[in-house]
Amino acid sequence: MPLAFGNLLIRFNAGFLILASAGGLATDIAGSFFGRGAEAVLLADAPGVGIGFIEAHGLALIIGLTMWRIAYSVNWHTFLAAVHALLGTANLLFWQFFIASDVLIVGYATTAAHWLFVVAHLAAMTGSTRLAASSSH
Repeated sequence: MPLAFGNLLIRFNAGFLILASAGGLATDIAGSFFGRGAEAVLLADAPGVGIGFIEAHGLALIIGLTMWRIAYSVNWHTFLAAVHALLGTANLLFWQFFIASDVLIVGYATTAAHWLFVVAHLAAMTGSTRLAASSSH
């Protein structure tokens, strides 16, 4: 895989993480502390649950910002495939959240994006491995 494509994939992925997690974090804060927005209904009876939302979206934001700034390495594809596998799996396991908060479109869009990033990073890893193997002969 060409270096430029791998770097572009990392940057595109970082941009997605930054935007999606910032939106999620804003929603988490509004629901947790101000009783407003999509999560307000879910958090009304269990306000402490917001900590998990805020931690998850906050960490995704930190990962996105880090990936935006960091030097390219083929190894980041493995890391980001794992990050998106975790986030996509969590979305599927807790799909009821998207239903209960009436944000199914967000669930569809983010879950699909997570799994597309998993596939893209696995393909990038495979392409990089093939390129390295062919150049060593």
